[in-house]
Amino acid sequence: MKRLRIMAVSLASLVPLGLAACSGERPTAETGPPGASGASPVAGGRLVYGLSADANGFDPTADSFASQTYSMATTIIEPLVGMDAKGEWKPYLAESVTPSADADEWTIKVRPGIAFSNGEPLDGAVVKANLEAQKASRLTSAVFAPVESFTLVDPMTVKVELRGPWVAFPNYLASQIGMMVPRASLADPEGASRKPVGTGPFLFKEYQPGSRMVVTRNPGYWRKGLPYLDEIEFRILPDSQTRAQTLEAGGVDAMGTTRDDDITRFGAMKDAYTVHRAAGMAVPEYSFVLNTAVAPLDDLRVRRALGHALDRRAFSTTLRAGLTEPADGPWSKESEWYAPGGDYPSYDPARAAALIKEVEAEKGPVSFTLHTTPDPNSLQGVELAQDMWRRAGADVSIKQADQADMVTSAVTGAFNAMLTVGFSAQDPDGEYIYLHQNYARPVGDISINVSRIQDAELSTAFDTGRANPQPDVRRRAYATVQRRLRELVPYIFVDHLSTGAVIARSRVRGIGEHTLPDGSPGLPLTGQPTPYHPFGSVWLSRS
Repeated sequence: MKRLRIMAVSLASLVPLGLAACSGERPTAETGPPGASGASPVAGGRLVYGLSADANGFDPTADSFASQTYSMATTIIEPLVGMDAKGEWKPYLAESVTPSADADEWTIKVRPGIAFSNGEPLDGAVVKANLEAQKASRLTSAVFAPVESFTLVDPMTVKVELRGPWVAFPNYLASQIGMMVPRASLADPEGASRKPVGTGPFLFKEYQPGSRMVVTRNPGYWRKGLPYLDEIEFRILPDSQTRAQTLEAGGVDAMGTTRDDDITRFGAMKDAYTVHRAAGMAVPEYSFVLNTAVAPLDDLRVRRALGHALDRRAFSTTLRAGLTEPADGPWSKESEWYAPGGDYPSYDPARAAALIKEVEAEKGPVSFTLHTTPDPNSLQGVELAQDMWRRAGADVSIKQADQADMVTSAVTGAFNAMLTVGFSAQDPDGEYIYLHQNYARPVGDISINVSRIQDAELSTAFDTGRANPQPDVRRRAYATVQRRLRELVPYIFVDHLSTGAVIARSRVRGIGEHTLPDGSPGLPLTGQPTPYHPFGSVWLSRS
């Protein structure tokens, strides 16, 4: 069981199960003092940054990377690919990433003149070794299942041969899978997990699990002029109220949050604080995943009844101060990938009760358990759902468990329904392994497709979106994905969590204002449920 739990916890960064938090969707403008982003950066200073949780470790080939891990790890370890402000991939440590005509091969040319902080050069051989380690890892091997082989073409070039076309492949190289560490770290996973080494703007200084991590400026960083800060201390403050109080008292300079109270309260103090919220595809969805492989949720009528019984607008008004918009699928209406269509169960308590009675007449009482973590925000959400579903006639009990046990239950199928936060990939292909029938396994086996939904039309649409480079063909494919999800209801989508935010004192500048090596603006915020951002361009005003 210990090995299973290690793997399950690792899958937390891949399965759409950011099992926590509250909040929603509508992107709003950042708040802050006039001209905050127009001033010239100043070098120097120390930033103290509050995080909601500690990391499981910093080895990208072996440790689960949640948003708080990315915040800390990406100060030191960088990826082959970055994401621009439009959500499109751009080379980062790679100089170029080029597909074959059919996108069944990708050639990665490494940017020259870059070295790890231990002096080891970044070249094709070390990139190949990192990618092979990711393919061999039990943590990430499922993502690399379409990869046939890696070949070193020349000292700075690696060819990735696939089993079929994969047009969105480079998007994955912007995540944990594409983060590069030296051979010394690959040879020493335990050391890499606690003392990370990379090519990034900062160097590891100190790590006290459960308390803090400290990084210092890398004087040999390959991007000239960066970073601006001398030092960053990441302070672990799990309690959201304590984190907000610490920010207000001056104990931290910035923090991540998912609370609508924090957004409204600090947002009202525009001269003292800035509020940065995730938008577009970076916004995750708050939902309930339903286990379609076990009774009673293997019955589509029950799943649709639960959808009809859930008042999505009430979640926003009751739990998110009205800051969020209801969801009817994995992508918001602001996304280029959003498409209407399908029969998503609208709020209709009478219809919900009728469906429950119909099932009861055939099979007996509809009874199931709803899983959640014990934090107050999560409990509020599941208790609200429980009340709505009970009114429709379902007998719903709540089971609390820590996140590690939650993920174990999810991937082994030992659950009926579960609160989830996910679906924040920049490209819809990022959801392939969580919804395709090839990744659904019988209950008891580890299944990355945790709803265990198996639908040929849904899976074929994902295959088309993965293999076809034509934007219009991909959009039609993902329209089919959304239609089938609305009809089959493996997830009850509630709202878009745009209340994930970074709040900073006004002297903290440059959050979300970084650029990529080609000079284009980078994606401001990403991650779930609390967003993260690069720190190389963050600086402190002295005024």
